[in-house]
Amino acid sequence: MTAILKVDTIQDTAGNNIINESSNTITIGASGDTTNIVGTLQNNGAALALGSLTMADQWRVTTAFTGNADPIASNLEREDTAPALSYFGSQMTESSGVFTFPSTGIYMVQFFAGFKYNGDATYCSLYIKGTTNGSTGIQLAEANTYITRNSNTVTYTTAFVSSILDIQNTSNNKVMFQVDKEDTSVETLANTARTSTGFRFIRLGDT
Repeated sequence: MTAILKVDTIQDTAGNNIINESSNTITIGASGDTTNIVGTLQNNGAALALGSLTMADQWRVTTAFTGNADPIASNLEREDTAPALSYFGSQMTESSGVFTFPSTGIYMVQFFAGFKYNGDATYCSLYIKGTTNGSTGIQLAEANTYITRNSNTVTYTTAFVSSILDIQNTSNNKVMFQVDKEDTSVETLANTARTSTGFRFIRLGDT
């Protein structure tokens, strides 16, 4: 037998509202109350983590290279040097330098790179690029640095760029990373044991 209880308000024995519905908004408890959730709180069938991130993923370039790259498409790996975080929650996927998000949402994307050169380079540029059709990259964020040789020795520099993206469609909204240098002999640093050039993806919330 199926029973249906139709009410707008549920109160405790003291007459205080426990649950109230008005204009399609459900209010549980009142100011000063403590709400205890036993079990898993879900959002449309998916577990909802309150007050915490649900996804973070870190990648790096493993082999140094000279010249430009648009996008950086080879020698990529997820960080795996303990105790550094490899990933938490869902994971990004990568193909030919194009990164696909595991779900829709608001994401912070970070890109950092180190460079070295025994000479002068007026610019070493980083770009975060996004797509609206799954393939064509649009420059979304840019950072620039330069190298002025110090005492005729190899000189190092680094750059960092970040952007917050609204991923509404995981088939069309993807991301990739570009480096562009004034002198293509400048080396982009990389390492398999520590991250010299890499990418971070952090899901901040729903779109």
